[in-house]
Amino acid sequence: MRRLREIEQHTRGKFRSQVIDITYPVQWGKEGVEARLSTLCVEAMDAIAAGANILIISDRDISADRVAIPALLALSAIHQHLVREGRRTSAGLVVETGSAREVHHFAVLAGYGAEAVHPYLAMETIVDIHAGLSGDLSAEKAISNFIKAIGKGLSKVMSKMGISTYMSYCGAQIFEAIGIDTPTINRYFTGTPSTVEGIGIFEMAEEAIRTHRAAFGKDPLLATMLDAGGEYAWRVRGEAHMWTPDAIAKLQHATRSGNFNSYKEYAQIINDQSRRHMTLRGLFEFRLDSSKAIELEEVEPAAEIVKRFATGAMSLGSISTEAHSTLAVAMNRIGGKSNTGEGGEDKRRYRDEMKGIKIKAGTMLSEVLGAAQIESDYALRDGDSLRSKIKQVASGRFGVTAEYLVSADQVQIKMAQGAKPGEGGQLPGPKVSEYIGSLRHSVPGVGLISPPPHHDIYSIEDLAQLIHDLKNVASQAAISVKLVSEVGVGTVAAGVAKAKADHLVIAGHDGGTGASPLSSIKHAGSPWEIGLSETQQTLVLNGLRSRIRVQADGQMKTGRDVVIAALLGADEMGFATAPLVAEGCIMMRKCHLNTCPVGVATQDPELRKRFQGKPEHVVNYFFFVAEEVRQIMAQLGIARFEDLVGRVDLLDSRRGIEHWKARGLDFSRLFAAPGSLDAASRRHTQRQDHGLEKALDLRLIEKARAAIERGEKVHFIEQARNVNRTVGAMLSGELVRRHPDGLADDTIHIQLEGVGGQSFGAFLAKGITLYLIGDANDYTGKGLSGGRIVVRPSIEFRGEAHDNIVVGNTVLYGATSGEAFFRGVAGERFAVRLSGATAVVEGTGDHGCEYMTGGTVVVLGKTGRNFAAGMSGGIAYVYDVDGEFASRCNMAMVQLEPVLSEADQTKQVDPAVWHLGATDEQQLRRLLEDHLRWTGSARARDILDDWSRARSRFVKVFPSEYRRALAEIHGRQMSAAPAHPQAVGV
Repeated sequence: MRRLREIEQHTRGKFRSQVIDITYPVQWGKEGVEARLSTLCVEAMDAIAAGANILIISDRDISADRVAIPALLALSAIHQHLVREGRRTSAGLVVETGSAREVHHFAVLAGYGAEAVHPYLAMETIVDIHAGLSGDLSAEKAISNFIKAIGKGLSKVMSKMGISTYMSYCGAQIFEAIGIDTPTINRYFTGTPSTVEGIGIFEMAEEAIRTHRAAFGKDPLLATMLDAGGEYAWRVRGEAHMWTPDAIAKLQHATRSGNFNSYKEYAQIINDQSRRHMTLRGLFEFRLDSSKAIELEEVEPAAEIVKRFATGAMSLGSISTEAHSTLAVAMNRIGGKSNTGEGGEDKRRYRDEMKGIKIKAGTMLSEVLGAAQIESDYALRDGDSLRSKIKQVASGRFGVTAEYLVSADQVQIKMAQGAKPGEGGQLPGPKVSEYIGSLRHSVPGVGLISPPPHHDIYSIEDLAQLIHDLKNVASQAAISVKLVSEVGVGTVAAGVAKAKADHLVIAGHDGGTGASPLSSIKHAGSPWEIGLSETQQTLVLNGLRSRIRVQADGQMKTGRDVVIAALLGADEMGFATAPLVAEGCIMMRKCHLNTCPVGVATQDPELRKRFQGKPEHVVNYFFFVAEEVRQIMAQLGIARFEDLVGRVDLLDSRRGIEHWKARGLDFSRLFAAPGSLDAASRRHTQRQDHGLEKALDLRLIEKARAAIERGEKVHFIEQARNVNRTVGAMLSGELVRRHPDGLADDTIHIQLEGVGGQSFGAFLAKGITLYLIGDANDYTGKGLSGGRIVVRPSIEFRGEAHDNIVVGNTVLYGATSGEAFFRGVAGERFAVRLSGATAVVEGTGDHGCEYMTGGTVVVLGKTGRNFAAGMSGGIAYVYDVDGEFASRCNMAMVQLEPVLSEADQTKQVDPAVWHLGATDEQQLRRLLEDHLRWTGSARARDILDDWSRARSRFVKVFPSEYRRALAEIHGRQMSAAPAHPQAVGV
């Protein structure tokens, strides 16, 4: 900073800096802030007029007598003033502040115009902490580590918004204000959306002064130490938290004892928001009219209300097998729904049920899932089910197969998640056990990332296609889309309804378990009350609300929360943390470390033995919530739950809000009732028309009836047109319902001629071959589930196949098994998220094999740029026709190796790291022969005819993580083998 202050000397006058002091005398009080901000704006203009082109906005002069204006407020005031005066591009703004210490602070400062930030107090604190540390770490290195961490955090925030450079992010104002009034926004944060009003400029100054007085005051508790804080973990005397030790203890006692009075004590702790102001809904109250109240007996029974409840999308992997299974059993007992989360589901949990075989009383959990998978066992009841009715599909497509989808009552597309808006899921390597790896079609020990971009969803039309794909393969299931509460979510929700989704989830910002990084869950997304209200109003105004069910999700805890969600427009409610607490979670917030001490969020076998949860505990919790709902309904005079939905006229702001920062809140926008309160327009009353009766597959199913019903071989020819979307998916769904493992290879052989439409062969099941003579559009082979897809040019085609496109973009996205042969070139994003299938293609566009976790890909021609980005498993063999492949490959996670001859690989390479236990030459040659046999490829024939020379032109793309995992798996197998095998007599 000294060099920046003296920059004029170092640049011969090209740059001049001037410090703008943002402190003012504390005796001016809060009323002085407005005048001081006006002065700052004038000082900035005068400095620029005097030739300064770097303005250093500094609170360094803070003292016992001078209080600092919040750095963000001062920065934004100056930034907005310079923009209005047309001088913003004349100077750079540097913020020198002691208040910036975590990622969000830097993010908002940058978002409101700071080209650079100097967090002097954070750096001085690090130096002070360093003085008491042992080891070789220098103070400079410690500060460097802090800067690097903040930089990575900022990169993550920018990536969430799709912004690639700091220059684009600076001044972009990609924020939503929650709790700031309109006059303050208009003057100091111009253009920032703010829904619920709130504090103004004087309240901001008042808070700054209170903090200042605490810092320079005489409080003996703070004489030698800082305040406890408690923002990220519960602390005595610290920041208030919703989940306190007292609340957790009361809930667990209530659910284990079945005592409703104990639950009421828990609910009182949670619902007592008037004093603590923890949530927006805590500031709501019901419009009660004693003359309309009804007897409790007249209200819909709890057994019906609990059917509207669902547990959150917590994957098996993020939580233990015991915790995940217990939630499923409990929800099935009450008629609600549990959610798999992304990551697949063990077939043993639903296969017998799909066949009509019921669990009998006394059956142990381990008898269903296998003794090796259960550490804390218990007996099941007659008719129990372990099937998760909601099957989630996310960008990772982990474990998403035709059978997985067919076993669902609801398929949920995770467009975004409340816990980490704008980010995907992440499962650390230590949590990916062999069991978890097998369910997710991935390699044990290798971390799994589900990044935010859905590579088959770039527009609302793409989303409509995915909804159509899923509805075809799982016609019995409702298709749901999960969105995050934020300004504008209503517009997205309207698009989702028009895209033919049956169900919609609005997830609040405060959802998620302790597995989410703290920088991801703080200051991201908005309360579900805001997003749900906007969604309800937008859907009603556009006449779309009746076509779609709406669920609210995010730290639902009590019956009061449920009723408020219903009044704002939710048909259903999602719960996640509270059911985990009922199972035994004690909120240690160590989920991501695999060290959960009560066996809920860990894969460690020893820790899982401590799991004490039972389905009865979760059932008790939901019935307690439903009873509280019934009591509130009786007070409101509402007998049926569905009559609650959308009745915002029954909500009001809590009168006489005492807290000085809450007085300016205005919920009139949230409580606005669009149009009439007609029941048919404000809640779900009709089904979506998915147009399945037009599907080509209906004809395919009839022609393949002998194979589906009796396993007989069938072979027939059909015409394909580009209007025939998702060909093969409905056929696969019908096949898998009868034959979960599919049929013998090539039992159903369908030859098609023409053009395959979008999602040709999506989720194609084992035993089906689609042989297309022509070409196909985007998403061909999406979610391939054991079937075979062959695409070759039409007979009239006279060009070179390996120089021409034969299938579109995003081909084989999320394919789990099966094989595909394409005689020609594929578009961009070929084999993204491939996790087990085999594919041969004669060239690809950009981003081939991105995020691939398993399987084998052979490319017999040029690739586009960024090949193998994020690739953590599987192998790709690329025929390097021009010797330039290395420049087009993303080397961050892979190594390039030659394809050795079988003899050389046997001599030189440890069999522990052989892909699929065979030599590269053996596998590659077999795939080329198969490609030639199925497609008649001239390129494959030429390579095989000159094999000894052509082999040397192949490059093997080998992910580093996959190599490490193969070696570790081999090592474990060797250590588990008997040291001295006994001789066996003959």
